[in-house]
Amino acid sequence: MIPVTEYLKPETLTRLSNLEFIARLVVEGFLTGLHKSPFHGFSAEFSQHRPYMSGDSLRFVDWKVYGRTDRYYIKQFEEETNLRSYIILDISNSMQYGNPKITKARYATYLAAALSYLLILQRDATGLVLFDNQIRKTLPPKSIFSYLTVLLSAIEQQKSGTDTQISPVLHQIAEQFNRRGLIILISDLLDDPESILNGLRHFRHDRHEVLVFHILEESEQTFNFSGNIIFEDMENGERIKTQPAYIRESYRQQFQNYLKTIKNGLINDRIDYKLLTTRTPYDVALTEYLLKRKRLL
Repeated sequence: MIPVTEYLKPETLTRLSNLEFIARLVVEGFLTGLHKSPFHGFSAEFSQHRPYMSGDSLRFVDWKVYGRTDRYYIKQFEEETNLRSYIILDISNSMQYGNPKITKARYATYLAAALSYLLILQRDATGLVLFDNQIRKTLPPKSIFSYLTVLLSAIEQQKSGTDTQISPVLHQIAEQFNRRGLIILISDLLDDPESILNGLRHFRHDRHEVLVFHILEESEQTFNFSGNIIFEDMENGERIKTQPAYIRESYRQQFQNYLKTIKNGLINDRIDYKLLTTRTPYDVALTEYLLKRKRLL
């Protein structure tokens, strides 16, 4: 039997086809290793009953009602936190870059699916926004478990977009979200860092909590290429022929400056930031989310 930790590896997940199964596998496999419940401190009040539907967790079945009526009913709750979560997923062409095992887009898809599963499991109303240089799809936040299928279907069926224009998209999204919530941005952030920070500040100005998962492929940091190589911009098609050895140190320095600008800017704006490469185990990303969630409760 393959251990759960093996399933958590991104290259292993690429061999699986069912996104809902992947999301459940990642989340439940991760939760198995926790000593304390990630829902500690979550407070909710009973609201009403509704008929059981396929996909609902049996943990919310009211067995006393079943004993009286011989019918399955689910307990519904009103979250005292009133938390609404929005997953904002970058589907621009630059996200298609990766190694032979997994692209940034595929990694981001699995991460978004796992977070959607976890949020819905916590009964948090969860919505989704797909974007490249504009908003391509928006799903409003809902907390019923059956909505998870809608979210995962949208994530799974998304098509690669065009170029990246993060800042105007973030401003547009912020204008639409008039109720305070948790904003989770998943992107490679390959755009002007100051404009990105400006867009994210819009959410903080509106008192949203913001969490950024920065997804990169390892070679984008190390630039460990050799020989004569033609580099092609995945968004505008521009090509440059060069020998990486001659520009490696300059590239690395500029890339580190870019990362420093992003990280320091987010810290100053009290925005949680996690840099992940496509080789990073998913439990790192989920740990970051749960720490954020714990501070919100």
